[in-house]
Order: sequence, then structure tokens, then C-alpha cells
Amino acid sequence: MTPKAALAALRAEGDAQKAAEMHRYHKVDRPYLGVANPVIDALVKDWRAAVDLDTRLTLAKGLWNSNVHEARVAAAKLLTQARIRPDDAEAWALIASWVPSFDAWAVADHACIAGQKRLVADPTRLDEVAGWTRSDHIWTRRAALVMTLPWTKQNHPKPADLAIRDRVLCWAASYVPDHDWFIQKSIAWWLRELSKHDPDRVRAFLDQHEHAMKPFAAKEAARKLPR
Repeated sequence: MTPKAALAALRAEGDAQKAAEMHRYHKVDRPYLGVANPVIDALVKDWRAAVDLDTRLTLAKGLWNSNVHEARVAAAKLLTQARIRPDDAEAWALIASWVPSFDAWAVADHACIAGQKRLVADPTRLDEVAGWTRSDHIWTRRAALVMTLPWTKQNHPKPADLAIRDRVLCWAASYVPDHDWFIQKSIAWWLRELSKHDPDRVRAFLDQHEHAMKPFAAKEAARKLPR
């Protein structure tokens, strides 16, 4: 399987009317094929089963570089896996290399889900992610929160996981003065998910920072807090 063949398979499933609708919806000027996510999932499942890791990395890189919306989604899905053997360092490096080119939430979120798996596999990579929080690129800063969402979800976190929660909450606090909608939304998303498992930390964050957050973000962050 080559990137060219994979892109041809995606094009064969396309729908011109749906592609036009997707272009209007996502508001980013790149090619759209009009392929639904379940179809992409099925294709990616077959590709992953048919190739080794080196070929999969080459395929993911080529699909991403095509700049086609569905191809970028497929590239991310190719690398969304809890355990990648024999070595997942190259997979992480490829995902991280995509971050500066993020320009829309949908593709970014698919890539961030792949990145979440690699961060959980090796949390030392958070040192690299920490550098993203100081980027001038809003999508890079946003990715630091979206990729660390797994640390909002543990019911019984270990001390090391609690330390990571506090580290990411410090990142979120540094974002509060930035009133870009997507940045505020990412803060709210992280806090909302954390509130289901660690409401005290969320209350403490809001007590300190709610006044400086956009009202919609503060409201969303508190929406799942136990009453």
C-alpha cells in the first residue's frame, strides 16, 4: 500500500456534494472528498492489517502531506493505537511533526487522539509538549491540552498522574489571559472532563481563575461539577 494508492481508495469513496458541505462547515481551504468517518475507519483497518510499522509510518506521512482532509484524518487514525511495536518513537515524532500544521479542530483532534496514546505510553514526552504551551501558534498551544486529556479521566490516579494533572493545570492557567475562542474552549474542555473525577481541583482552579476566563468557558468548565 502506497500513499498514492490509499488516496485513490479514499477518492473512490468520495461524494462531491458532501465534499462541498464539508468545505463550508470546516471553513478551511483544502481539498475535501466527502468521505464519511466510518468509511475511513474501515479503510484504515484494512491498511493497518496489511502493512508493517515502517510502511504504515510512510503511508501516514504521505497521506498527511497530501493536505486532503480525509487523508489527514486517515493518517491520524493509522497511528491511533495504545501499543505500537517494536518501537513507537518514530510514531510519536511523526505526530509531533504535524502539530505546527494544525489549522482546524477536526483534523487536529484526530491527530491529538493519536498523540494521546503515545503520551500515555511514554509520559516523559510531556517535556516536549511543555514547549508547545509557549508557541505563538494557537493550535499548537491547544494541542498541549487536548493531547493530555487522558490525565483527566483516572478515577484512582497514581501520585505521578496527579503531578501531571497539576502540571497541565498550570499550563491551562497560563492560557487564561488568552481570550481566543479555541484556547478558552480547550481550557473548559480539560476542566469539564477533570470535574467528573477530581472536582476539588477544578473548583480550586475556578476559584482562582474564573474571573479572568471568558464567561462561556467558565460556565462550560463547571457544567459537570457535582452540586
